[in-house]
Amino acid sequence: MTTRAMRRYRDEPVTDDEIVTCLAAAQQAPSGGNVQPWQYLVVTDAATRAEVGELYRRAYDRYERVLAATPPAFRGPEDETSWRRTRDASRHLADHLGEAPALVVFLLAVIPWTPSDERGPMDIGPLYASVYPAVQNFMLAARGLGIGTALTTVIRIEHDALRRSLDIPATLEVAALVPMGRPVGRFGVARRKPVTAVTHWDRYGNRRT
Repeated sequence: MTTRAMRRYRDEPVTDDEIVTCLAAAQQAPSGGNVQPWQYLVVTDAATRAEVGELYRRAYDRYERVLAATPPAFRGPEDETSWRRTRDASRHLADHLGEAPALVVFLLAVIPWTPSDERGPMDIGPLYASVYPAVQNFMLAARGLGIGTALTTVIRIEHDALRRSLDIPATLEVAALVPMGRPVGRFGVARRKPVTAVTHWDRYGNRRT
């Protein structure tokens, strides 16, 4: 209930043992056919973190301009305040990601994932669905250790540059980039839509109040 995106970190280290503990939790995540299509790339070297941080900032700069051009419609002032707080925290992360004590890149194998039969291709869902449970396990384990994380994917805008920077082979792609650090803020239950507003029973449109 309190594992939320934490985007501001204190200047305190995250130990290798803590990272490995979180990776062990990630490794226990389920995946389609138990293919376990992931690998992890842990970045703790300061110069390499700074290099990744610069790529992230560059990617976020492009993304932010699109967001500014299409602001969302708010249901009320509380929603607007929450959105602006998230926007500011995201900007802060973009400017300081390279300063996070550790960055974990979740890599996904580039493999065929659409079976076919005599009737044609079968859509069984994207392979990404088999890596994000590992990401969530990782973040939950970090929360248990008092470490903040944030699931980010905007770095894919600079995917090729990141690949070159970290020597990632063409057989793998970046599914997520997760910074780790002792959070400046407090863990807590985030503002979310009520479950009743997004849950349907038996048929779409049937709601319970």
